[in-house]
Amino acid sequence: MSALLGPAEIRDLAALLDLQPTKKLGQNFVIDANTVRRIVKASGVTAGERVVEVGPGLGSLTLGLLAAGASVVAVEVDDRLAAQLPLTVDLLQPAADLTVILADAMTITELPGDPTTLVANLPYNISVPVLLHFLEHFPTLDAALVMVQAEVGQRIAAEPGSKIYGSPSLKAAWYGKWSTAGQVSRQVFWPVPNVDSILVRFARAEQPGTEAERVATFALVDAAFQQRRKMLRQSLSVVLGDSGAASDRLEAAGIPPTARGEELTVLDFLRVVRGA
Repeated sequence: MSALLGPAEIRDLAALLDLQPTKKLGQNFVIDANTVRRIVKASGVTAGERVVEVGPGLGSLTLGLLAAGASVVAVEVDDRLAAQLPLTVDLLQPAADLTVILADAMTITELPGDPTTLVANLPYNISVPVLLHFLEHFPTLDAALVMVQAEVGQRIAAEPGSKIYGSPSLKAAWYGKWSTAGQVSRQVFWPVPNVDSILVRFARAEQPGTEAERVATFALVDAAFQQRRKMLRQSLSVVLGDSGAASDRLEAAGIPPTARGEELTVLDFLRVVRGA
């Protein structure tokens, strides 16, 4: 028996659990073992590495990570899936090191063993909030490789000046460097989603400011992109008091008050927070 899951095994497990994948939970399960191998290889995970996986589902990617010798902490919100995953692993890879946590990934703040890498097929509907939550709360995460909706992944990795550059791009950049790592066909999922997916790679860098400065910077970013087409002296006036005060802060930071949010890096916004 293969140590990975294929289409027949995925459907058998779903039938066993009387599971109908739900859009609400973003459940699209990878049914192609070669895609799993590709993701694991792209992640760079090595034997003995401590990995956290969000939304393991029926275990396709989990088994691939375990086969590479990683120790996996799997965070699953669906109690049926969380209960079945250890049984599946025991059957296919009985010596593997797996810890399953039944929890909502958006509320969890502690993980056993301080994982250093996040590898996941993230639910489309919460991919950016989950990423930002994990990077904020788990500073031991030095690297990540996640599969997300193609449009979302391109936004996360976008550079200033791009039409798709926005709040997710800036907030993600606070924590480190992001890059895309290849498209994934919708045909490798069950059920087949109506969008394509992309792999996005992350390498943590030293955070540019304090936690208080991060919160203040993110507030400015939100204000700038809630009114994306407006000049920053207008869009930031809600946070900074009025357009005059916003203009003064922007000029002090060396930024033209007539600039727009998509022209700035996260360090530019941080300079505005610092008033210089």
